[in-house]
Amino acid sequence: MADLRAELLSGLTGRILEVGCGDGGNFPHYPATVASVVGVEPAPYLRSLAVRAAAAAPVPVHVLAGTVDDLPAAEAAFDAGVVCLMLCSVRDPAHALGELARVIRPGGELRLLEHVAAERGPLRAVQKLMDATVWPWFAGGCHASRDAAATIAASEFTIERLRRLRFPDQRVAMPTSPHVLGAARRRPPAGERS
Repeated sequence: MADLRAELLSGLTGRILEVGCGDGGNFPHYPATVASVVGVEPAPYLRSLAVRAAAAAPVPVHVLAGTVDDLPAAEAAFDAGVVCLMLCSVRDPAHALGELARVIRPGGELRLLEHVAAERGPLRAVQKLMDATVWPWFAGGCHASRDAAATIAASEFTIERLRRLRFPDQRVAMPTSPHVLGAARRRPPAGERS
């Protein structure tokens, strides 16, 4: 996962918001071109781990309590946002992306590394069955059959690059093996588009 995290964050600059920062696993991978990172994490235990990880990060990181449903930030306060393995577990992904669009400046980036619905076949059927039964309860609200890329494309972001991959890359795919890694750009408000 370290290589994927480094690829996710490569080339970022300015002020960054990472939503659902978990235990701070991305923090060591932020490039020196980043001025600062605000990590938002709702779970107290994970947030305490993120605070420890922030102390050792190569860039300034401040960790806050909060959720993507109501981000503790002003409009257009960030140059970029990062979502990593969290869109699967939010209550309303479309609303979450609306909140991210609110706090990322027009023209700013959204970087994503998310597990997603399989494109077809038996694995997709297994994902749907999991989501309809115990998986969300067992896995902290995770939904294996969500299509983060489609949700982002339908939001105020335009996907600029997207790579599909399998992680872990084993012969037998796990239900959460399909992933996407990429970047999207925050579109200007409707009144400012040419």
